[in-house]
Amino acid sequence: MEHLAEAARFRRAVLRFNRRLRQERADGSLSPNQLSVLGHLYRHGPATPGEVAAAERQRPQSLTRVFAELAAEALIERAPDPSDGRQSLLSLTGAGRRALEADMAQRDAWLAKALGSLSETERGVLLLAAAVMERLGQTE
Repeated sequence: MEHLAEAARFRRAVLRFNRRLRQERADGSLSPNQLSVLGHLYRHGPATPGEVAAAERQRPQSLTRVFAELAAEALIERAPDPSDGRQSLLSLTGAGRRALEADMAQRDAWLAKALGSLSETERGVLLLAAAVMERLGQTE
């Protein structure tokens, strides 16, 4: 039971922090789904729409419009999958990489300023917590 209460408190803190980071995004910036697709392609390289959807825990049909918007803005490219001609392969374009990096830079600037208001000890605790959160994120 003790861990359930801790988990709920942690989840609420993470949600508040994520909400605050989203507030630092400029008007007209990429949608969360667009960011997740670009981020996936950035981290993992070219992928089929089904692979991206599965990694993001969504149905491919749910991301069809997102893929089309990103392709229309030349942020991703579609090409035939060389191993299966019935599928397409999505890849990040240079413009897509720059759009993703610009979005991350806006939030990183806010975060750097916010971290500057903390003590050295508090920043150390957050660095340790970040490592633990990375490990938790990889737990099955």
